[in-house]
Amino acid sequence: MRIAGRGLIDRETPVSFTFDGRRYDGFAGDTVASAMLANGQRLMGRSFKYHRPRGVLSAGSEEPNALVTTGVGPASEPNVRATMQEIYEGLAVRSQNAWPSLDLDFMAVNDLASPFLGAGFYYKTFMWPRNFWKRVYEPVIRRAAGLGRLSGQPNADAYEKAYAFCDLLVIGAGPAGVMAALVAARAGADVILADGDALMGGRLNAESERVDGEPGHVWAAGVVAELAAMDNVRLMPRTTVTGAYDGGMFGALERVNQHRARRGEGAPLECFWRIAAKQSILAAGALERPVAFANNDRPGIMTAGAVRAYLNRWGVAPGKQVAVFGNNDDAHRTAHDLAAAGVHVAALIDSREGVSREGADFPVLSGAVVCNTSGGKELEAVSIRTAGGVHKIQADCLAMSGGWNPSLHLTCHMNGRPTWSPEIHAFLPTPGAVPGMHVAGACNGSFSTHGCLAAGVAAAGEALAALGRKAEPLDLPQADDAPYRLAPLWAVPGKGRAWLDFQNDVCVKDVQQAAAESFRSVEHMKRYTTQGMAPDQGKNSNVAALAVLADATGRGIAETGTTTFRPPYTPVAIAAMGAGGQGKGFAPERLTTSHAASLAMNAPMVEAGLWYRPSYFPRGQERNWRQSCDREVGFVRRTVGICDVSTLGKIDIQGPDAAKLLDLVYTNTFSTLKVGKVRYGLMLREDGFVMDDGTCARLGERHYLMTTTTGAAGEVMRHLEFVTQCLHPEWQVHLSSVTEHWAQFAVAGPKSRELLNGLLAQPIDNDSFPFMACGDVRLGGVAARLFRISFSGEHAYEIAVPARFGAALFDLLVARAEALEGGAYGMEALNVLRLEKGHITHAEIDGRATAEDIGMGRMLSDAKDCIGKTMSERPGLRDPNRAQLVGLRPVGAVKQLTAGAFLFEAGAEASRENAQGHTTSVGFSPDVGTFIGLGFVTRGRARHGEVMRMVDHLREIEAEVEICAPVFVDPEGGRARG
Repeated sequence: MRIAGRGLIDRETPVSFTFDGRRYDGFAGDTVASAMLANGQRLMGRSFKYHRPRGVLSAGSEEPNALVTTGVGPASEPNVRATMQEIYEGLAVRSQNAWPSLDLDFMAVNDLASPFLGAGFYYKTFMWPRNFWKRVYEPVIRRAAGLGRLSGQPNADAYEKAYAFCDLLVIGAGPAGVMAALVAARAGADVILADGDALMGGRLNAESERVDGEPGHVWAAGVVAELAAMDNVRLMPRTTVTGAYDGGMFGALERVNQHRARRGEGAPLECFWRIAAKQSILAAGALERPVAFANNDRPGIMTAGAVRAYLNRWGVAPGKQVAVFGNNDDAHRTAHDLAAAGVHVAALIDSREGVSREGADFPVLSGAVVCNTSGGKELEAVSIRTAGGVHKIQADCLAMSGGWNPSLHLTCHMNGRPTWSPEIHAFLPTPGAVPGMHVAGACNGSFSTHGCLAAGVAAAGEALAALGRKAEPLDLPQADDAPYRLAPLWAVPGKGRAWLDFQNDVCVKDVQQAAAESFRSVEHMKRYTTQGMAPDQGKNSNVAALAVLADATGRGIAETGTTTFRPPYTPVAIAAMGAGGQGKGFAPERLTTSHAASLAMNAPMVEAGLWYRPSYFPRGQERNWRQSCDREVGFVRRTVGICDVSTLGKIDIQGPDAAKLLDLVYTNTFSTLKVGKVRYGLMLREDGFVMDDGTCARLGERHYLMTTTTGAAGEVMRHLEFVTQCLHPEWQVHLSSVTEHWAQFAVAGPKSRELLNGLLAQPIDNDSFPFMACGDVRLGGVAARLFRISFSGEHAYEIAVPARFGAALFDLLVARAEALEGGAYGMEALNVLRLEKGHITHAEIDGRATAEDIGMGRMLSDAKDCIGKTMSERPGLRDPNRAQLVGLRPVGAVKQLTAGAFLFEAGAEASRENAQGHTTSVGFSPDVGTFIGLGFVTRGRARHGEVMRMVDHLREIEAEVEICAPVFVDPEGGRARG
C-alpha cells in the first residue's frame, strides 16, 4: 500500500502498465516491483525447480525471485528483474516459469515430489530403462529447463557498443562514490561516475537519515547536480559496471531506453561500454543477506533493507502488519522507520540477547528467532521461538536481516580472492587484487554513512596521488556514525526446508547432504547442489551457504573459502556485447578507412583474414571482373594506382633490445639496418618452416616498425610476445600492435612520385628518397610516414597517416590518380601484379615451405642464430628432391591455369603417386598476354623449360604448362629502383 508523504516518486505523473494482462497503476519513478507491491500484489514468480510461489525479496539487481518477461513478440525480454525495471505507460509485463498461469501453476506438483528431487538427484536418476533417456527423460527435462522463454523471432531492437576513457572511474554512486567523485572532480581529474540505478545516491535514497542537516537524498542530489555541471565529469546512471579486466579496462552495460515507452528511430535499447580508466574506485555498497529458516521463501518475506527502501524511496509499505527479524541493529532501523510511517509493526524479533527496547512502541523480543512461517501464495503468520517456547503472530510481511555482505565481486574478476573478516562476519576485498583499484565504503566494510563519506574522500586522495594530482581540502559532511553490531546467525535449526538459494531452490539440507556425500570443497558443493549457479550468481546466498558448509564439515568459513567470482556482475544480453553484429556471422568484421568509399565505387568486397577489402572497382561498360582487373593492372604498370594496404599487420617495437629481438625472430640481420631504411625479412617457426614474411623499418635507434601479412598479424604478434615473455624476459623491449592506428595506402606506378610531390610539403626525388627508404613527412599539415617499398615491382610508395585521416586521404589519392589517368586497384589486380613479380603470399608459405623451398635459403644468415634455423637444417628439409617454387605458363591449346591443380610429367598417369607438384596461385597477366602462375615442383629450379601436364580433377581442366622462373616482369628490378 502507498504511504502518504513518503517516497521520491512523481505522484503528479500516473503511469499504467499490465502484468499478465491485468492493468496496474503506478507513478513515474516506480519500478515494476514497487508498483506491484503498492497494488497489493505480492506473488510475482515461481521458483525454478519446485515452482514454489515467490515474491520480491530485495530492491536491487540482486533480486532472485521477481524475474519477469517484458515486452511482446520479438521485443519480449525474459528474466528482467522487477526491482530494476522502471515502469512506463503501456509497459507489458508477464510472469514466467509457470503453467498455465502464475496463480495456478500445474508444475507446482514438483514440490510434492521434493523428497525425490534433492541435491544431486540428477546424478542418481534417469539411469533406466536405458532407452527412456532419448524418448522420455531428455524431452521432459529440456522442456522444464531454463528460466523464461525467448520469443523465437528475430530481435528487432538496436544495440550499441561504445568506448570511454577517463582518469578515474568511480563505480557506484552511493555516499562513498559521490564523495569520491566530487573530490576527484574538484581536483581536475577526468571522472566517470557509473551506477546501475536510475537515481544516483545509493542507500541515501532509501534511508530516513540526514547528512549535513538535510535529508540524505537531498544532499546526494545536490552533489550529483554539482558533478553534472562540471565539464570533466560524465555521469552514467542506469549503467552497471559488469567486469574488471587487464590494463584498467572495464565492461559496463547501460540501459539506454529500457525505461521509455517510445524510442527515437534507431535509438538503442542498451549500450555496452568498454571503459579504460587510469585509476578506479569501487564503491558498490553491500548486499543484505537473508536468514535461513523453515519456509523463509513465502511471498511477503523480504530483506529489511529492501522494506526500508520501498518505504522511503517509493512510498510503499509491503504489508499492513510487518514483523521484523534480524541479528543486527539494521533490523531496528527498519522497525523504527515503519512505525514512524504509521505502519503496524507486529514485533521486532532479535536473535541477540539483551537488546535495547528504547524508543520502541512495538513489541521487541530478545534472544528470539523466527523458526517457521504460514501461508500459501502470501505470508499470513510467523512462528517465533523464544526461551518460553514457540508461538505465532499474524503478519503479512516479514523483514529479515542477517547482516551485510560487501559487494566485492569486481575485485575478484582478475583471479583475486577475498579475505574473511571475523569483525563483520563477511568477506572483504583483498588490497591490490585489481591494479589501480581503490575500494571504499560499504563494499570495504564501512557500514555507517559517516564511514562511507570518509572512505570516499580517502580513496579519492589515493587515486589522485597515483595520477599525480592533489586533492583540495574538504570539510567532511556530518552524518550518522553508528557502529555496526551483529551476532552471526546463518540458519535457524528446525524442521522444514530452510532456503538459501531462492532462484535454484537450494536449502540448508542440500548443502549438508553434499558434505555428507564428500562434496566438501566449496566448488564441488556448488556444482552438486547448483548453489549460486542461477542468474543472480548467489549474491544473496553464497556466504550463508559457505557458513552451512563450514559447519557441516567442521571448518571455519575462512578455511572453507569462496567460489570463483566471474564477470559479468549482472546478466548482459549477447546482443549488447555483439552490438552491430545482428544478422552477421560470428567472425569479427574489420573495415578499412576506405571501406565506405570503396562501396560507393561499387567495389565487391572479399574477406582477407578478418578484413573486408575491395576485389575490384568496376567502371562503365565493363561486363566482368577480368576487364576491371586488367584495367587496374594497367594503371600500375603505365600510370599510377592506389591501393589500401592498411590491413597489413603493423607492430611497433621499441627499446634498447629491439634489435636483438629482430635478429632472433628474422632469418636475416636487422641490427645493422640504418635509421630511415626498410629491409625485407623472413620469419621461421620453431620447426624450421616459414611462418611469415614482410618488411621492417627502422624509425629510430631503438624504434622499429614491423609489417606482417594480413592473415598472420595475430600469429606473429603472439610469437613475439612468446619470445619476449618466455625466452628472453630480461630484454628491455616493448611491443604494441598498431595495425588499426594507421591508414596506409600504396601509391604504385611510373607516376607515383609525381602524384606524391603534388601533396607532400617537401618534394622527394630518387636521391633524397631512394628505394627501401622511410621517413616522416607532412601531408597537408598532417604528420605522416612514407615508405619506398613495392609489392607490385613498379616505382612505388606506401604512405601512412593516423587512421582518422584515412578516408580523406584515400579520396584525395584516388582523385589525383584519376587526374593522371590512373585510379584505385583492388585485390584481384594486386594478386596479378605480385604474380608477375613472383612475390609470395600465404598461398605459397602455407606452413609446409622452407626458406630453401621458396628460393630464399641465402636469407638465413651465417653470422647469427635465429628461431627455427637449427630445425631448418634437418636433412629432410635440406633434401634437394623437395618441391621448389617455380613459375608456370601455359604452352598448349588450353591457356587456362587454376590454383590447386596437380602437376605431372608429360605422358604420366594423373594419379597421386605420380604427382610432381602443384599450383598455388594463378592469374591472367595483361602484360605477359596469358595466364601465369606459381607452384611447387620437385627439384623445380633445375627443371626450368620442362613442359608438364596440369590436371585439375575438381574443375576437370587439363593444360600443358612450362616451368619457368617465378619472375615474369622486369626480372632485373630496375623499375622499382628507378
